[in-house]
Amino acid sequence: MTVANGRALLAIPGPTNIPDRVLQAMIRPAEEIYSGAMVGLTDSLLSDLQKVFRTRARTYIYAANGHGGWEAAISNVLSRGDKILVLASGRFAIGWGDMARFMGADVEILEGSWRASVDPAAVEERLRRDTKHEIKAVIMVQIDTASGVLNDVQAVRKAIDAAGHPALYMVDGVASLACMPYEMDAWGVDVTMSAAQKGLMTPPGLAFVAANDKAHKAHQTANMKTLYWDWTARQGEQHYMKYCGTPPEHLLFALRAALDMILEEGLEAVWKRHQLLAEATHAAVSKWSEGQVLSMNVLEGAQRAPSVTPVLVQGVSPEIIADYAQKICGVTLGSGIGELSGKAFRIAHMGHVNAPMVIGTLSAIEMALAANNIPHGAGGVAAAIAHLAHKTSVHGGEHAETPRLGVGAPEIAPV
Repeated sequence: MTVANGRALLAIPGPTNIPDRVLQAMIRPAEEIYSGAMVGLTDSLLSDLQKVFRTRARTYIYAANGHGGWEAAISNVLSRGDKILVLASGRFAIGWGDMARFMGADVEILEGSWRASVDPAAVEERLRRDTKHEIKAVIMVQIDTASGVLNDVQAVRKAIDAAGHPALYMVDGVASLACMPYEMDAWGVDVTMSAAQKGLMTPPGLAFVAANDKAHKAHQTANMKTLYWDWTARQGEQHYMKYCGTPPEHLLFALRAALDMILEEGLEAVWKRHQLLAEATHAAVSKWSEGQVLSMNVLEGAQRAPSVTPVLVQGVSPEIIADYAQKICGVTLGSGIGELSGKAFRIAHMGHVNAPMVIGTLSAIEMALAANNIPHGAGGVAAAIAHLAHKTSVHGGEHAETPRLGVGAPEIAPV
């Protein structure tokens, strides 16, 4: 027997749920690409991406997924043979480094953990030993989608500065942009890349890069450049060259609607919504973990991502839980990948998501645990509801926020 008929819930960490408003924005004819409305659309998108990145730096839009964004960032600032330091905390910084190695970079990995954030002290120590400044870039993800680890972007910047090192600081914001505080300028990031299909609530196919003056100076001598990714070519007056050819018009229409939704809600409110829904998820998993089968992958609460929660499963295949949730309840969970393959499932709570959607997802998991006689602490969903009720109480007003990496950075003036 199934109770899955109805609107399905997608709880995977990308692509995420696409709002109806965004889908509807794409149902329209194509536009002429050389002048008029499309030029205005591009200008508005590049400007509003600055607001989301919290930067005055130049922004670029690519018809690509996140891996294309990686290549765009690397190729524009590095030359073949340049050494880069990859700060590992899961799968995706390593993947970015693998791409750089394939393109001709000399890649060194600063080993980390799938269960904890990058250690800024280790970064500082390694950079202090690089007395000849051979390392040209330090790259890191703010959130690793595979491990659920949240890294402290600001603390790593301070470590680079404490070492007196001139390397470019490059950050992957794919799973964090529009999900949590990100302050590119205030935190001293030189290059940030991201993609459309997670917190930005847009179908896959768009990647974004923001690059400051230091990055553009490195761009002048970089020899990994190719015409498609090249920043200089995309700065030209001809509109179509901002995309190195025909713009991905209908994805741009979708992005416009998504950014409108984010800015109407307010970026800080978007961050807060993600934080509360993540805390509710963590409350449920913590309750279930009393059964000694399920547990949080990331050990420290403050190092857990506000966009995705990997849940470790011992003695039982996580596929049993995921299959039940999908076939019986119509809820699709993310599978464990990389080191967590076959050992975990992932709960996404990012992008176009609200309390009923998260509570529904948690309820499907709790049903799966009960139906399959998997030991677990009872009342996980109730714990999530209680947490949200407490944090949104109409009687008590705002309650103290749970500390989270990166919160509290100074604001910058609107761009």
